[in-house]
Amino acid sequence: MELRHLRAFLAVSETLHFTQAAERLGLSPPALTEQIQGLEALLGARLFRRTKRSVALTDAGRLFLQEAAPALAQVERAERIGRLAGRGERGIVAIGFAASAAFSGVLAASVNAWRAIHPEVELRLQELETIPQLAALAAGQLDIGFIRPPVQAPDGIATTPLLQEPLWLALPAFHALCALPEVAPAQLAEEPFVSPDFDTGTGFHHHTMALGQAAGFTPRIAHRGRDLVAVVSLVGLGLGVALVPESFRHCVRLPGLEYRKLAGTPPRAELAAAFRRNEAAPATQAFIRQLRRQASSIPPEPPRPGSG
Repeated sequence: MELRHLRAFLAVSETLHFTQAAERLGLSPPALTEQIQGLEALLGARLFRRTKRSVALTDAGRLFLQEAAPALAQVERAERIGRLAGRGERGIVAIGFAASAAFSGVLAASVNAWRAIHPEVELRLQELETIPQLAALAAGQLDIGFIRPPVQAPDGIATTPLLQEPLWLALPAFHALCALPEVAPAQLAEEPFVSPDFDTGTGFHHHTMALGQAAGFTPRIAHRGRDLVAVVSLVGLGLGVALVPESFRHCVRLPGLEYRKLAGTPPRAELAAAFRRNEAAPATQAFIRQLRRQASSIPPEPPRPGSG
C-alpha cells in the first residue's frame, strides 16, 4: 500500500464522485479508478459501491476510512515536521545563560526575536555560569551558551560577542565613596572585593584583577558569591565592593546597595554567545545565524587612554 492509494481513497470518500476526486488530485478518472481498484485488490475488499448515478462507501469502506484518514493525517504531519526541521524551523534548542545575561536584555531580545520567526522550535533555557556552560556545550548537553568572557573555550567551541558595557562599582550604601559621583580605581586599593566564586582568572574576577593592576595595586578578594546577584547581595551587607556590568545598576536594586561610575574610561564587560563549531542541527544553526546578525550591530569598544 502506498500513500497515493490512501490519498485516492480519501478524495473519493469525501466527494463520492470519481471525476471530482480526480480533478482534486490532478489525475485522469481512469488513473484514479486504477488506484482504487489496486487498493481494493491489496485489501481483498470492495471499498465503494458504484453505479452510473452514485458512489457510496461499503461497510468495509467505512471501517477503512476510520483508520485511513488519521493515518494519512499523521503521515502528512510527519512530512511537514521533517521539512520544517530541515529548514531549522522545528526542533529543540537547549540554551544556557549566565545569570547576568538575563539582566542585560540581550537574552530576552534574542529569545523573543527567535520565537517571532520560529514559533514551532522549542527553546529549553537553563541558568548556568560560564565554565559549566562551556563544559555542557562540549559534552553536547547544551546547544547555545550566553557566557561572560574572557574565558578559554574548549576545543571545538566558538564564541561571538553580543554586548559590551562599561563596568560600574557596587558598594555598600554607608561607604564613604558613595559621597562621590564617580570613583577612581586607585581609591579602591585598600578595599576588600567580592567576586564570583566560579571564575578565577576569567570573567569578573579577571576584570577585578586587571582594574587593580592598571591602577597599581593587587585587589584583595575577601568574599565570593555564587553569581553576580549573590555578589551584590554580599556587597549590600557591607562585606566589600565589586565590579558589575552597567546593566546591573538598572535591574538589581537591593537595600544597602549603591552603584557608582568608575572615573576615566572603565574596562568593558562582554557578553558572548558560545556554540559548537561543527554544529549540524538545522534549528541550532539558524539560531547561531541570528546571533551573528546581532553581533554585527555591536559598536566597537572605544579606545582606552594610553592605548595608542
